[in-house]
Amino acid sequence: MNPTIDTYRLTSMEEPSDAVLSQLMREAAEDAKRTNDEATNRFFEQMRQDARKINVAW
Repeated sequence: MNPTIDTYRLTSMEEPSDAVLSQLMREAAEDAKRTNDEATNRFFEQMRQDARKINVAW
C-alpha cells in the first residue's frame, strides 16, 4: 500500500513516493514563506511604531 499525503507520517518506516515527497516539500515551503512574511510584517510594523514614539519624544 502506497501512503498518500493524508496517511503518510514522517515516522513511517516506508519511504514516501516522489509525489508525496514533492507535496510535503511544497506545503512546507508554503508554510515557511507565509510565516516569514508574517514575521517580516510584524518586524516592520514594530519599527514604524518605535519611530513614531521617537518622533513624538523629539
